[in-house]
Amino acid sequence: MRTIFIADAHLVSPEDTNYRRLLRFLRDLEGNLDTLYVMGDLFDFWLGFPSHNYPQYDAVIDALERLVAHGCRLVYFEGNHDFHLGTIFSQRLKTEIHTGPAVECVQGKRLYICHGDQINKEDRLYRLLRFLLRSRLVTTGIKYFPPIWAQNIRGHLQKKSQAGYAVKTARWDYRQILLDFAGYLQKQGCDGLVTGHFHLALREDLPGSVFSILSLGDWMEKFTYGEMLDGNLQLMTYTEPET
Repeated sequence: MRTIFIADAHLVSPEDTNYRRLLRFLRDLEGNLDTLYVMGDLFDFWLGFPSHNYPQYDAVIDALERLVAHGCRLVYFEGNHDFHLGTIFSQRLKTEIHTGPAVECVQGKRLYICHGDQINKEDRLYRLLRFLLRSRLVTTGIKYFPPIWAQNIRGHLQKKSQAGYAVKTARWDYRQILLDFAGYLQKQGCDGLVTGHFHLALREDLPGSVFSILSLGDWMEKFTYGEMLDGNLQLMTYTEPET
């Protein structure tokens, strides 16, 4: 049984290095994967309109569809750049979609799985924005929104992410935040935490315990991902095979 976790590719253009490398990675997994957990922000932006407004992502959708055709279970945890995923994922790809965290038993371990954007309780401005974007008004109104609204939302999210990431990493110790949250989860009976969002590549056990923390890094510069092997979480780095 092979289980893979990926997050934070923030794909933009098929010409970009991370886009091409991700396609190669997904091809390598065909017929060799039981479950793929996409842990949010695979795309720089995706809002699931009834019409298909993102032809630049067709190659990724096709690659995911081939994985599903080979028997892979596809599980998607929405991020802060991809949410309200829409029918392409729910119907065409038969994706199990999570709008928030979930606890799943993976290879005998109870894992708390999430994008991670709700872990830092002190990031109040973002938490308000998240609440608004996932409100019932937005959820029910997507089919009526003009596509230009999506571009405006995308521009806002890009601006906030680019301007805020360095500030937030300087302000908050993400490793300590994850350690504190993991301690809470352990008391709730979980065996591990798998998260994206922080762009922090980290694999660590709580001191004096077998509780595992896996923070997935990103697929923009680090090209890191998680894999569950024989019940153990591992942090991996993808290197393209030499041709």
